[in-house]
Amino acid sequence: MPNPDRHCCIGIDLGTSGCRGVAIDMGGELLASAEHPLPPSTSPQPGWMEQMPEDWWQAVLAVIRSLLDAIPNHEAVAIAIDGTSATLLLADDQGQPLTPALMYNDQRAMEESHSLEILAPSQSMVCSPSSSLPKLLWLLRHSSLSRSHALHQSEWISGKLCGRFNQGDENNCLKLGYDPVNQRWPDWMKQLHLPSGILPHVVPPGTIIGEVNRACATRTGLPQSCRVVSGTTDSTAAALAAGANLPGDAVTSLGSTLVCKVLSEQPLFNGKYGIYSHRIFGKWLTGGASNVGGTVLRRYFSDAELEALSHCIDPRRSLCLNYYPLPARGERFPFNDPQMQPSPDISPKRKANPL
Repeated sequence: MPNPDRHCCIGIDLGTSGCRGVAIDMGGELLASAEHPLPPSTSPQPGWMEQMPEDWWQAVLAVIRSLLDAIPNHEAVAIAIDGTSATLLLADDQGQPLTPALMYNDQRAMEESHSLEILAPSQSMVCSPSSSLPKLLWLLRHSSLSRSHALHQSEWISGKLCGRFNQGDENNCLKLGYDPVNQRWPDWMKQLHLPSGILPHVVPPGTIIGEVNRACATRTGLPQSCRVVSGTTDSTAAALAAGANLPGDAVTSLGSTLVCKVLSEQPLFNGKYGIYSHRIFGKWLTGGASNVGGTVLRRYFSDAELEALSHCIDPRRSLCLNYYPLPARGERFPFNDPQMQPSPDISPKRKANPL
């Protein structure tokens, strides 16, 4: 009989620049970790940011195999994926990508976001070109696809694992228009006349959506009995990993972007300031994601410089600097303004010590 002491769960985190994974035992203790880089996003035109879904899949395969190689005496009983919020692609019934993935910071759907301002409630998070729904409308307007599935990054990977490509989770689908308070697609979206079946069936994060299929088991070493569990967005996963579990607990995550989250008993939405709430295990994670983050830092500093300068930071000291170092035009939080410009141009000061 299987030994529960040898069971483990796997979590996969897909970011902008890499894929990371951990295996934990049934008590939550870390057994192994692994990571694999991703190719940089490409920008075929100004304001466009794309990645190829197959690159994600190859990175996920590499991470899973590395984890299993590190713990040969353990059996994976569940796996869940988180990914960047509002990164969207279209796929067919077999999961074959029909489009590149439009990344969270892709700005091409400006016209579509303006048209949604007429239909969507004022506090909705879809009225920004960085959100999923404008991207979906752009993809449909620029293709002749008769049947497809709109999937976020983590949803597509979950589908690859279990062979189901019509499943979504509440957290990722928020920026696709899903109403997390009433837990349904809102009536106003009917006016968009979206193709039948293109929107996913939405379940809460942590829901079992299937088991690893045979092809995936062969490629990864996962048992076919391993359950695939619906995931969430990367920033929500970061807040959970940091241990936020009581109302008032707050987490700031610095990755390619900067995300602020606070756990609340009530949801809060404000489209003007880019504030939204994710339902998670009976509570709400409220906050927003800024385009200011590691991406712009890496443009001006090497990893070694960042590490050295970080040790010099004195949080008690007010710098009085008028910096708003966006990597490109457009901000999401605390100002939801797709036209916002970086301020000032800091490139000539690259070697100046900002501390």
